[in-house]
Amino acid sequence: MFSDIDATGRRIEEMIRCPRGHAGVSMVRNNRLLTDVVRLADSLSNAQFRNFLLSFTRHVLGSKDELNRMDAACGDGDFGTTMHVAFDRVRKVVESPGNEDAGTVLSEVGQAILSSAGGAAGPIFGTFFASAGDVAKSKSELTVSDLATMFEASMKRVEARGGAHVGDKTLIDVLNPAVASLKNSAAKNTRLLIALDDAANAAKSGFDLTEELVAKKGKARYLGEQTLGKPDPGAYVTMLMFDCLRNEAKQPVFSNLA
Repeated sequence: MFSDIDATGRRIEEMIRCPRGHAGVSMVRNNRLLTDVVRLADSLSNAQFRNFLLSFTRHVLGSKDELNRMDAACGDGDFGTTMHVAFDRVRKVVESPGNEDAGTVLSEVGQAILSSAGGAAGPIFGTFFASAGDVAKSKSELTVSDLATMFEASMKRVEARGGAHVGDKTLIDVLNPAVASLKNSAAKNTRLLIALDDAANAAKSGFDLTEELVAKKGKARYLGEQTLGKPDPGAYVTMLMFDCLRNEAKQPVFSNLA
């Protein structure tokens, strides 16, 4: 039985390249042959988006010490602690019962961060999620095009608020290539999972490049050349977000069990 289920998991990656619609997968369970229909989604439901936010929140909470170490190389060394306090509030928002649309949840997440995180992290990440919530308001699901629009709006608001641009060694260096990838995927009508995989890879490349940049924003800018070879913790959190979003899209949606 378990070998059949394992084989089902292995076939999920193959099925993303199938024609749009559904793909059948046969399994044996309790001596019965069942045909599961795997829906190859072209959008994220509100429930899936909430799952993504919860996964992302748990990853940020679990990265407290690592983020503090990154920040200690170029700043005060408290970024991880600040994000832990903020995302502990976020966790309570996301875990609270309710059927709010993604936009409402994102707005609440933004407010939770703005009201609990000090320094530059609160205004930047709070603005990011609040702006995303404005775009996703009242939506029952989010397509690749929705995600591209949402993240682009958030990026522009963060740029306006913090004054950072590509090359300044900030989260913008991750957001910019990820957003460009999503916009390109939306224009080509690329399937959701492939689009998010491409965006996550672009985010990772952007994060890696921050190590080659000299910081031009925040307290790190006073260190100049000393910031070379050091990753930016805010960029790391942003990369983590796109990775969690990709992982949520990988979860198969089974329906119509025979």
